[in-house]
Amino acid sequence: MFDVQVVSPESVSYTGEAEMVIARTVDGGDIAFQTGHVPFIGTLAVWSVDVVKAEGDRDTFAVHRGFVQVSGTSVTILSDVSEVADEIDVARAQAAKERAEAVLSADAEDEGALADLGRAELRLRVAAGEPASH
Repeated sequence: MFDVQVVSPESVSYTGEAEMVIARTVDGGDIAFQTGHVPFIGTLAVWSVDVVKAEGDRDTFAVHRGFVQVSGTSVTILSDVSEVADEIDVARAQAAKERAEAVLSADAEDEGALADLGRAELRLRVAAGEPASH
């Protein structure tokens, strides 16, 4: 079992135990951490983090960049933003998605709008309880 913390500057989204933590790093893609994992530090992508508990329940968080650190029996997710599904404002995320799509329809290369779209889609996916698509 791991002691897990999912933290952002605004809040502590999760503190508890887990059998496994699944995250996506910018360099290595998806990675799963289980008991006995070697020490690890990685940069997180804008993606979901799954905390899988002993009984098989899973808590999913929308994570907007940050870092993951594994040390001994501890996994810490430090992110710019971390949101659990039931805290996501779906209407706000849908409006952000529509704004980003409108900007991208005029300029498909707009990096800010691409980032906004990615964050909005992540929030909507996590809020809907949809699994990560690879």
